[in-house]
Amino acid sequence: MTALTDPPAPPGRLRTAWRAAHAPADGVPRWARTAALAVPLVVLPSGIWRLPIAFGHEHGMGEIGGGERVYVVFLSIFSELLAFTAVGLVATWGERFPRWFPLVGGRNVPPMAAVVPGALGAIVLTVLWTHAVVGQFMGITLQGEPLPDNFPSKQGGWEAAFFYLCYAPLVLWGPLLGAVTYAYHRRRRAGRPRGR
Repeated sequence: MTALTDPPAPPGRLRTAWRAAHAPADGVPRWARTAALAVPLVVLPSGIWRLPIAFGHEHGMGEIGGGERVYVVFLSIFSELLAFTAVGLVATWGERFPRWFPLVGGRNVPPMAAVVPGALGAIVLTVLWTHAVVGQFMGITLQGEPLPDNFPSKQGGWEAAFFYLCYAPLVLWGPLLGAVTYAYHRRRRAGRPRGR
């Protein structure tokens, strides 16, 4: 046989595991899957903006210490991992605990164990990021204090434009999570056997 007629090589173990873990659960509407996959993407730009601070770029805010640099990296990674949990509301891994979990491994996730944190997270994120982004435009911090003069959004020019471009998408995090949580709740409720 020639190379053109050989069967394709089987995918690697990592690719197979990735596909299995992120396969959509039965009954997930296309819009919910799209919204869930969008959540990590709306969080990513803020991390991209923050990470250069950890490696010496000040963004006009002044130099920071080693502990603050570690915090910036941790915050960026943690935010992205937290955002990625929205995918669990549409993927098969969001309906069954992994086998390696102690005590509950292999069992179904109780729907409310995902719906309650998802709904609370959606509310908190919507209020927080709407207030933060609107406050930036008004020149105030979350505490209502005036922004320092060296804050990126007050510098004008491309630095301010880049800052807003990276942070404005965070306003969508809460509403997207809320929509995906609602779809998860409806789907899991519809799949439950009805009582008498």
